[in-house]
Amino acid sequence: MKTLSIGHSPDADDAFMFYGLASGEVRAEGLEFVHELSDIETLNKAATEGRYEITALSVHAYAYLHDKYLLLDSGASFGDGYGPTVVVAEDSPVRRIEELAGKRIAIPGKWTSAALALSLRLPDHQPVIADFKDVGRMAKQGKVDAGLVIHEGQLTAHEEGLRVVEDLGKTWKERTGLPLPLGMNAVRKDLPEPLRRRLANVMTETVAHGLDNRDKALDHAMTYARGLDRKRADQFVGMYVNEWTRDVGPRGREAVRLFLDEAAAKGLIPRVTPEFQDR
Repeated sequence: MKTLSIGHSPDADDAFMFYGLASGEVRAEGLEFVHELSDIETLNKAATEGRYEITALSVHAYAYLHDKYLLLDSGASFGDGYGPTVVVAEDSPVRRIEELAGKRIAIPGKWTSAALALSLRLPDHQPVIADFKDVGRMAKQGKVDAGLVIHEGQLTAHEEGLRVVEDLGKTWKERTGLPLPLGMNAVRKDLPEPLRRRLANVMTETVAHGLDNRDKALDHAMTYARGLDRKRADQFVGMYVNEWTRDVGPRGREAVRLFLDEAAAKGLIPRVTPEFQDR
């Protein structure tokens, strides 16, 4: 029996897509999997060492990891007309994102795709790196001029005394017609090709199993819902585990390419051609 490690975040959407493997309802003969849970920025850093055979990573981070990992068509989290949101305190005078030029904005990690999307939209800002769970609070308390919220914070901003200035996924789609690529799963490049192909298929199977057994997968995901009720957790999961997650397809691949190309053209990341592992 060969043991392989899978790195993913302790979030409801990741838990949902890995339900098949975590429950044992999706199996790969001769292979067993150990699930390693960390926030996405920690996973990005671990990927620089090639720590996990399969790992979730930010599309932004992939620009620095392409020599170690190949992207998988299954397991992506795209924002299709929605995504990370720029928020301010309810009483802030800021109404438009352009008013935040040169201002301090809390971001949920240097290599997150949210941070790159913000830099594309507002090149002139001062990023303040913070734990994603603290971003909204920092904005509300006036420690920064604004915050860039991800995960369930996109749904709860108003309840937390924050006001959304702009949804970066919405403006990206209005401009490009494509979903905003945020997180993807990847397989280590140095593994034998037959094993990489097999792991790509396993990823496809676990995502499909969750989508096809939604109630059971959501039961599992609720363990990681960080206080969301089931209805809100279902909404959040639906935003980031859907048909794009089942298979990004040609349009999804094009979204990844465009996101990385635009960022490289502005000198934000090295230029890289995304490579995918075939199934």
